[in-house]
Amino acid sequence: MYVRKHYNTKEKGEAVHLKKRHPVVYVVLFALGWAFMYADRNILSPVMGVIQDDWGLSKSELGLMSTIFFLAYAAMQLPAGFLADRIGRVKVLVSGYILFGVGTIMSGVAPGLLAFLMIRFVTGLGEGTYYGPQYAISSVAISQKYRGISSALINSGMAVGISLGFMASSYFTFTLKKDWQFSFYVFGILTVLVAVLMGLLIKDPHHRSRIKPTGTGVTEPENVRELFSKNHLITYVLIFCSLYGFFSMMTWLPYYLQTERGVPGSRTGVIASLVPWSSIPGALFFGYLSDKIKNKKIMVFTLAVLGTICQFVVPYSDSFSFMIAGLVVYGLIGKLALDPVLISFIADHTSSAMYARVFGIFNFAGMLSSIFAPYITGYLAEVTGNMEIGFYLSGILLLFGGFLFLFSDGQPFKAAVKKQRRAQRYEAKFVPGRENP
Repeated sequence: MYVRKHYNTKEKGEAVHLKKRHPVVYVVLFALGWAFMYADRNILSPVMGVIQDDWGLSKSELGLMSTIFFLAYAAMQLPAGFLADRIGRVKVLVSGYILFGVGTIMSGVAPGLLAFLMIRFVTGLGEGTYYGPQYAISSVAISQKYRGISSALINSGMAVGISLGFMASSYFTFTLKKDWQFSFYVFGILTVLVAVLMGLLIKDPHHRSRIKPTGTGVTEPENVRELFSKNHLITYVLIFCSLYGFFSMMTWLPYYLQTERGVPGSRTGVIASLVPWSSIPGALFFGYLSDKIKNKKIMVFTLAVLGTICQFVVPYSDSFSFMIAGLVVYGLIGKLALDPVLISFIADHTSSAMYARVFGIFNFAGMLSSIFAPYITGYLAEVTGNMEIGFYLSGILLLFGGFLFLFSDGQPFKAAVKKQRRAQRYEAKFVPGRENP
């Protein structure tokens, strides 16, 4: 079903003005937003062994702590995207971010597993409002020609957050001898402050309320079916496969290093941080390359193959040095490097009026993997007696997703032609004086 859309001149002028004036503000604040989101997620991983001893938990129950969070996070992707396009992207983003900050603080208050799971579920709902509205705003506020590199810069906040969460949690708990809850209090308070900052400084240059026509101008009709084209569906499958391995590794890597490799708890945060830190130059390089290359199929497939190799090298190698090399290379070419390329690909094949929705669906597809990956990895570790099989499964899924992407339309040309023809038919139907073809 097509919906008639109109912009007024003032609104267009404001959008253009904001695009030229504030691109750095958007990049910095959104990167900061991702930094604290990923820090919150990863302060849990280094202290899972401590929590296991405190509450007498099994490995499956430890995995459930992450699974319940990501279940709520994934469930919010679709409603957050649709709400953001309707009532305002900034409103949805900031209100959810405040809820996420409060939930992080309350996570440290939980007296046991059941209360902790309930609080983490609410925290996941808060975080779930960020992805779609954030990339919808940045995709419009920042020039299309810098879409890949800007997404990479924003995504670098994820890498900083992962490292910050790993290192701070390890430092507070194992070096300063603080209770494991201390990290949740610190990061929760800082998160609320960041939410206030975003509410004050971020404006959405593209948000439109339902406005009646003011002239004869006609804009592109919306077609929800566009969000489920062949290119979109293939990309959704690939992001699921990519994030499965990423969240399995980020959840269990510190625990794996302690229990399988004998690494002291105080060092696991530093070693696990090699993945996100090495991802920053990789993400920037491939984001820049994505802006220069229209057909992204070969680049995406190559990244998937290399990522698969790394997922096998890390557990298979007996050499500690080879394992470290595998982690570093995975960071360079893994999920955080692939994300900007796929975000650019999705934006190129989607109408800007539906950005919040398509990015919500895109992230929902990816985050479905985060629901299953932590629990399945823990379950397989219990059944087999080792954690290596979880890495192998992640590698196989990533290779499958990369192979499937070869069947996508690498260039947005075909989609653009279809979009143009649809707009012409719409204009002929609704504009006075034009005959219906």
